[in-house]
Amino acid sequence: MIKNIISLTILLCGISAYAQLPPVFGAKYDNKVSHSEMTKTYLTPQRIVWQSDTTGTFLKNSEALLKKGNGQVAVNDTGLFQLVSTAENKPGILLDYGMEIHGGVKISMGIRQNKNPLKLRVRFGESVSETMSTVGGDTNATNEHSLRDFIVEVPWLGSIEVGETGFRFVRIDVVDENEQAPIKSIDAAFVYRDIPYIGSFESNDERLNNIWSTGAYTVHLNMQNYLWDGVKRDRLVWVGDMHPEVMTINTVFGNHEVVTKSLDLARDQHPLPQWMNGISSYSMWWILIHKNVYDYHGDLAYLKEQEAYMIALLDQLSTFIDEENKEVLNGGRFMDWPTSEIPEAVHAGLQAMMIMTFEAGSEIMSAYDNKKLSKKYKKIAKQLRKHKPKGNTTKQAAALMALTGLEDAEKINKEILTKDGVERMSTFYGYYILEAMAKAKDYDGALTVIRDYWGAMLDLGATTFWEDFDILDTANTSRIDEMIPPNKTDIHGDFGEYCYVGFRHSLCHGWASGPTAWLSQYVLGINISNAGNSVKIAPNLGDLQWAKGSFPTK
Repeated sequence: MIKNIISLTILLCGISAYAQLPPVFGAKYDNKVSHSEMTKTYLTPQRIVWQSDTTGTFLKNSEALLKKGNGQVAVNDTGLFQLVSTAENKPGILLDYGMEIHGGVKISMGIRQNKNPLKLRVRFGESVSETMSTVGGDTNATNEHSLRDFIVEVPWLGSIEVGETGFRFVRIDVVDENEQAPIKSIDAAFVYRDIPYIGSFESNDERLNNIWSTGAYTVHLNMQNYLWDGVKRDRLVWVGDMHPEVMTINTVFGNHEVVTKSLDLARDQHPLPQWMNGISSYSMWWILIHKNVYDYHGDLAYLKEQEAYMIALLDQLSTFIDEENKEVLNGGRFMDWPTSEIPEAVHAGLQAMMIMTFEAGSEIMSAYDNKKLSKKYKKIAKQLRKHKPKGNTTKQAAALMALTGLEDAEKINKEILTKDGVERMSTFYGYYILEAMAKAKDYDGALTVIRDYWGAMLDLGATTFWEDFDILDTANTSRIDEMIPPNKTDIHGDFGEYCYVGFRHSLCHGWASGPTAWLSQYVLGINISNAGNSVKIAPNLGDLQWAKGSFPTK
């Protein structure tokens, strides 16, 4: 076998290729579809996970729900799923739609003697256990951001469509006693942007291929009216969280309006001197995202729309540097949740980010042909380099220090990043850890991290990547797509910290998509620069035998 051969197709002028997509995206896309157009499609359940009765007394012909129908009720429908309730038995069923989606559910009822609407309790869940839960309690199930546990009424010989959330599973229970109802279908109403997957990645390692496509799909789900953080919880524009998402969009979908629309929303919602989302680092991420977007796509007209705000923000940031060249930022001092209670890590990360931001600001000013400000911001970045934070041992801050050159990348990789494998990682800053490992030329190690950390989520049944993930939680735990076996812990309901305790934990968070951008940028070796006019190809296969792919370019 010929090893270490890489095949690359650089796609120009909107020619599209199709990556390994989730089942619903099996067909090729129509390239004439507007990027802003939202699409709805209906999905049939793939399996029945649980039902309250298996005797055929209170739930009859449940397998009928797994047959693809036409969505239209009729007076002469036969062979329908039947719900029968008594005072003692109010039946329920839990359905699996095969993958995480965004949207709701359409319930259609046939003809019956009682013409009153049928009351059903609907519960959505990103895991089986969340779908079986009740709001509140130790496992912290919520109706925050999007309703996932509520009662609806289904009309006689008609349909109702409800829900706007992120889910894979749905549980339906009869609310009242003495009901007998024929249900024709319980289909998921899946809402997404109908856009082509222009970028692709394939290698001899199927695990990496699945991770690449799962990261792409995770971000795709979050490309709703704006670029959200999560489709169940955090249906908001969080600017810092956007950076890995934007890098994934650059890699998979190309230049997309949801990015600029969301950046503009953040700017307009946070007039200076406010920090974006109340967090100083998120205002810096806003500048860094603009730099990445311009480097990849070269839209100078759009970049110039930001000029007044950009300059004012950079000048505001420059007032938060003390006489020792140390950042003294106020507002929310935040990198990611695992480092949020470690002041040394936060300072180290913010110091590195200040350097990155002023260097990016200097380059943006050059694009504006503003030589005076370009020189000014470059000088500030150089002054910030005179202070080297001490005492940090976290992988997240260490990665940023390596990326900015505050510390030697190979030394950081050996002493911190590779210590204890993938322990103390975060799905958000995992992307920057991988980037720092690439700077240290540890491509084998980075591929191992991707397989062990993001791959472990796939092993637990994930079809999208999660808000946070601690590898230590996987000991003797269950998969998200099964009922919790005896003597096993629940990976969704039993763990989590900060804002993501228990079932409040989002299992579809765009900031976790880092490996998608990383594999294309470092393994395929495709790097876009010079306002989208330059493409450098420098593959790094690591331990792979071969890899091939496509990449959207200007």
